[in-house]
Amino acid sequence: MSAPILIWGAGAIGGTLGAALIRAGESVVFVDTAADHVEAIKAHGLRIDGPIFQDTVRAPAFTPETLTGTYDRILLCVKAQHTRGAAESLAPFLAADGYVLSAQNGLNELEIRDVVGAERTIGCFVNFGADWLEPGVVHYSGRGTLVIGELDGRITPRLEALHGLLLRFDENARMTPEIWGFLWGKLIYGALLFGTALTNESIADALEAQKWRSVFLRLGQEVVRVAQAEGVTLKGFDGFEPDAFLPGAAEEVIDDSFARMVIQNRRSTKSHSGIWRDLAVRKRKTEADAQIGPIVRIGASHGVPTPITARLVAMIHEIEDGKRPLASENLDALDRETT
Repeated sequence: MSAPILIWGAGAIGGTLGAALIRAGESVVFVDTAADHVEAIKAHGLRIDGPIFQDTVRAPAFTPETLTGTYDRILLCVKAQHTRGAAESLAPFLAADGYVLSAQNGLNELEIRDVVGAERTIGCFVNFGADWLEPGVVHYSGRGTLVIGELDGRITPRLEALHGLLLRFDENARMTPEIWGFLWGKLIYGALLFGTALTNESIADALEAQKWRSVFLRLGQEVVRVAQAEGVTLKGFDGFEPDAFLPGAAEEVIDDSFARMVIQNRRSTKSHSGIWRDLAVRKRKTEADAQIGPIVRIGASHGVPTPITARLVAMIHEIEDGKRPLASENLDALDRETT
């Protein structure tokens, strides 16, 4: 058996990946800051529910304070807002010639690179559906694109080896010389998901509603302008086509893109985003600042205005702080206030 893989963050993404790798015969060690989750895994194993597979897997589990040893392969799977702190915490456990894979949403590779170095950071695009339900239980709700890539675009032996490993999770996992194109493509889609989370509507219902098509379209176009300023060639995934948000996109291209997003989300048993769950169910802060906040900051560095994204972040914070209810009127207001 090969050396253990360290999963830092045993929640939705980390728990799903770790359980699949264990089922494939890999040795996995889980780390999580939630002591009750760690204790549940130690006592009863990690249970995966959902339509893809259902199983309870066994693996060592630790909080960061109790972990020992060094690891060549670390999959960082925490919420985006915890990336820097987690990277700083895991750095002492990362082998000198090891790497950290950012299995997260957002541009977290930038934070990880700052902490452990670009040469020890690998980019990752994840789009499968999963949720943490309770201590020791994760729901794996739907398959989705998984792509990895070196930050500088090289296809390296370690990338090829990691790709072989991830094929044991999903036979359609890919490696790419253009990981930033996928990450920025996901930022467009991520911004749309934050928009749907202003309401109690499902992702599919919100994206299908014609009355909100304009605000979603303009929101996506903002992100495209920032990505273009960064020199990124955008990549599509799982029915999402960035071309629909390019300047001058034909109406039929836009309609087709939204229709594909609706179809993809209706296929998933996960009807609402993790953002909505944070707001409506778990009553906790979302990843707004860490995930889509960089769109505003990077846009400002290029002189590209992002008023819709900035207002969306502010409205999410108002919901977090109990100053705004979750309601469909929020999307109406976002449209009205930013037209």
